[in-house]
Amino acid sequence: MINPLILWALGLMGLVPLVAVPLLSRHIARQERLALRMWEVRRIAMRESLEGRPDIGGNVVTRGIEALGAAMINSGILSEATLNEVQETLTNTRLRGMRGLSMFIGLKMVLLISLPLFVILTGSQAGLASGTLLSFSAVASIIGLLAPDYIIRSIRARYLKAVEAGLADALDMLVICAEAGLGLEAAIERVSEEIAVAHRNVSLELIRTSQDLRMISDRKAALTNMGTRTGLDSMKRLATMLVQSSQLGTPLTKALRTISAELRQEALTRFEARAARLPVLLTVPMIVFILPCVFIVVAGPAGLQAMRAFHH
Repeated sequence: MINPLILWALGLMGLVPLVAVPLLSRHIARQERLALRMWEVRRIAMRESLEGRPDIGGNVVTRGIEALGAAMINSGILSEATLNEVQETLTNTRLRGMRGLSMFIGLKMVLLISLPLFVILTGSQAGLASGTLLSFSAVASIIGLLAPDYIIRSIRARYLKAVEAGLADALDMLVICAEAGLGLEAAIERVSEEIAVAHRNVSLELIRTSQDLRMISDRKAALTNMGTRTGLDSMKRLATMLVQSSQLGTPLTKALRTISAELRQEALTRFEARAARLPVLLTVPMIVFILPCVFIVVAGPAGLQAMRAFHH
């Protein structure tokens, strides 16, 4: 029989990753904000890879998780296509570059090991059968393996939704800057600063585009990255329009006004489609909650009179 103190100690060890994950995320975010502010002062071009991003520091636990993730990446167990897909998903989160990829893979491995261990230890302490423990541990392994992917995809989906929602406002501001005489690079940089309060995610995308325009000599490639980075159809159309305007010499303000009007019309169409769904969605609640009350009010007195007649 295992000593209960050992079981409790091992159970606490299994809880460590569950407590450490949000703390590490908060620590990384705080350190990254500080480093990026210092980078703004030094005016060093920020890159999305490990070589170009500022050092965000980290404690022993963070470095250990990163080392575990790096070992999994270097072992060759994960294919190149899988790593590229995960890194693309992490692009719109705080875990960017190779270091973010190592952190993410390391967290998955920690959860994959710690959650089943915690379930086994707590189940043994509770006196569960071996078959039940194995089933619960298998479910915990699946949760530890798939839950981080689901969380990251949810964060990316919210990020892209916010970008798409604020893109029309950014285009209106780009029109104002273009009419004021600013060039494309200067207009994008100015809009990224001004729109940060209202639409922070749009500001981040415009900042990255501005950095690409400064670092990449080919303007077409820099603008194309704006669309491929997010995968949004609206961003791809904007990138294509800017490339064509730059190559063909068409007026920038006219093109921006056109695509801004199209985006607002598409948003209005989506709102109308959602409003048209409301009657269908309200049918079930109406049948379940409203119609029984109507039947009671309408048929209740007649039913009571019939009950009294049969009773007498």
